[in-house]
Amino acid sequence: MEMNTKEFYKREMKRTAEYLRGKKKVLFLTTSNRWSGEHGGEIPKSTELARKIAEMVGEEKVEIIDIPALKIYPCEGNVSTARGNRCGLMEAKLNDTEKNPSGCHRCWASINNPDDELWKVSKPLLEADCVVFFSSVRWGQLNSFYQKLIERLTWIENRHSTLGENSLLEKTEAGLIAVGQNWNGKNVINLQKQALSFFGFQVKDELFWNWQYTDDENDESMESYNKATKKFGEVFL
Repeated sequence: MEMNTKEFYKREMKRTAEYLRGKKKVLFLTTSNRWSGEHGGEIPKSTELARKIAEMVGEEKVEIIDIPALKIYPCEGNVSTARGNRCGLMEAKLNDTEKNPSGCHRCWASINNPDDELWKVSKPLLEADCVVFFSSVRWGQLNSFYQKLIERLTWIENRHSTLGENSLLEKTEAGLIAVGQNWNGKNVINLQKQALSFFGFQVKDELFWNWQYTDDENDESMESYNKATKKFGEVFL
C-alpha cells in the first residue's frame, strides 16, 4: 500500500520551496550515492529531489553540495578519549584562511588528514541562512554518508554543549528530507530533528518530511522497487 497520496507530497514539496524563497542563502547537502558506472549515469532519488526543489526556490539562492563526491574522513571519536572530551578544542583549529576564514572550524581529523574536505561543507554551512539535508533511508536509518558527515560536525555541537562557548548555528535554520522504500522513514525524520536541534540549529517543520513508497516493511519484491522508481518520478519530477 502506498503511503499518503501524490497530492500530499506535492504539497509538502511546494510548502518547502515557498518557505525557502524567503531566505537569502540556502545550502542543500545531498548524501545519497550511486556507482559512477550505473546505466544512464543515474542520480539518486533524494538528489533529484534536491535539484527539483532548488529549481522551484530559485537556483541563484541555493548551493548544492554532493557529500559522496567529497573526501571526508570518518570521525576520530575525540569526543570520548581516555583523556576526556578533546573535540573542538582551540588546539584543533584548522589554520588555513582559505579553508577556515571564520576561524571556527576546529576538528582534529581535518588536521590529521591534510586532504580532508570537510572544510568544503563547514565554510558554506557557517555562511548559510538555512541548510537542508537530503538523504536516503537504508536499513531503517539514514545512509552512511549522512552519518559520517554529522559525526564529523560534532565539534559544532561540542563547542556550546561541553566547552561553554557560543552556538555557531543559533541563527541558522535546518531541515531534513529523506527518501526510502518501506521502513522507518517517519521515525528517522523525528530522531534527526532532535539531533539537529542539539547542534543548535533552528529546526523548522516546513523542512522536515520523508517520502516512502510503501508502509509494508516486508515488501521486498522486485515489482515494488520498480514501481517505487516510477511513482517517485510521477510525484516529484
